[in-house]
Amino acid sequence: MPTIDLPRLHTAQAWRDAARTLLARGTPPEDVLWTYASPAQSDLFAAPEAAPRAAGQITVPKGFVALADSVCWHADPERFARLYAFLWRLRDRPSLMQDRGDADLARLRGMEKNVHRCAHKMKAFVRFRDLQTDTNRRRFAAWFEPTHHTVEPTAPFFTRRFADMDWVIATPDVTARFESGTLSFEAGAPRPDLPEDAAEELWGTYFRNIFNPARVKVHAMTSEMPRKYWKNMPETRHIPELLATAERRAREMAEAAPSLPPVRAGRILDRLHAERSFTPVTLDDLRARAEEESRDSRPGYGRIVLGEGPMPASLMIVGEQPGDEEDRAGRPFVGPAGQLFDREAGAAGLDRSTAYVTNAVKRFKYTMRGKRRIHQAPDRGDVEHAKWWIRQEIALVKPQLILAMGATAAETLTGQRAGILSRRGTIEETEFGPVLLTVHPSYLLRLPDRDARARGTEAFRGDLAAAVARLG
Repeated sequence: MPTIDLPRLHTAQAWRDAARTLLARGTPPEDVLWTYASPAQSDLFAAPEAAPRAAGQITVPKGFVALADSVCWHADPERFARLYAFLWRLRDRPSLMQDRGDADLARLRGMEKNVHRCAHKMKAFVRFRDLQTDTNRRRFAAWFEPTHHTVEPTAPFFTRRFADMDWVIATPDVTARFESGTLSFEAGAPRPDLPEDAAEELWGTYFRNIFNPARVKVHAMTSEMPRKYWKNMPETRHIPELLATAERRAREMAEAAPSLPPVRAGRILDRLHAERSFTPVTLDDLRARAEEESRDSRPGYGRIVLGEGPMPASLMIVGEQPGDEEDRAGRPFVGPAGQLFDREAGAAGLDRSTAYVTNAVKRFKYTMRGKRRIHQAPDRGDVEHAKWWIRQEIALVKPQLILAMGATAAETLTGQRAGILSRRGTIEETEFGPVLLTVHPSYLLRLPDRDARARGTEAFRGDLAAAVARLG
């Protein structure tokens, strides 16, 4: 049985070389014994010798190479064997890298995630102390206790971040040393006796001042910053006191808050109060208000498009929101969905000119893609903002029946948007009076199957006919 003894440094490269050779020779996983940095090695920190290459070319997915380069730094002693066993299966089934149900791959992915998390913790929680030397180049040192063997793969991050100083990161496993622009590694050692650093007091003051007592979540804090790292972080000495006084400090912050709202908040409240107190006498009054509001349109929103039709009207038809063509024309239902509605309404005996037609949401919502405005579905905030406008229209129109087309119209008028397909064709009693529910014409335009579109259109025509019959 071949025994592969991998070095403490350059471990990932050494494993790749060994695995490539074993695979080319046809050595099955059960015939290989993997060891790591055994005492028999003469120099644990020497660069590995190039493994002999067997004849033939071996290719594996790039994703596996990246996976192996991370898993090799895990602390699990079985990591090399697990990688090679998966590689043995992968040579005949490259698609295994995409099989989320494979237990071996899932185990390796979990180890990869643990290594990445350990590297992240090292970047976040290493705390350097100034060695206060007389040399021209500043010198710092830090002590860290990683969970996995992540010092070597993570050290280049520190060479980039702290390239203008010399530093040492000592760990029980490996010590990284950066001097005069050269990175080197040596054996780990017990924790060194590092000098006090005057900057730590300044750092503690900063930490205490950015600590928000009103947003304390102890479980989330200890999950992101486990207690095992606290003893090497100067700011953590302040955490017990900050937690103990958090409730009192939060109460003091609330009591010290200004009693008057900011100027901008006051303007918003004035506007809301004005909206509630405004009662239009005619549709022209409402249109004037809409034109005034439209001058302050937010980016990504068009102008306010109100409905059209007789007042009063026995039937009020409510769609979802204006589209690009409706926004440009300033009229509802003039785009493709409106044309489909007009055609099916005529077939059902519904004369659009006798009904008041509008939308639940009044502004076209979009994102820019080049020079095109791409439609975006309205969210709950858009629906809530538009409710004042639809209430004013209903008060002016005084409909006997409202035909709600689509989920957004259903949410606005009934308070519930779910299950529109199962609720279509039914009448629900609301604070606005009876509401007949149906789908929006744009839903029919999006149906890819011709037969489904034909059946949906026929049912839609039936809902329009039901509205005519209801008003009989």
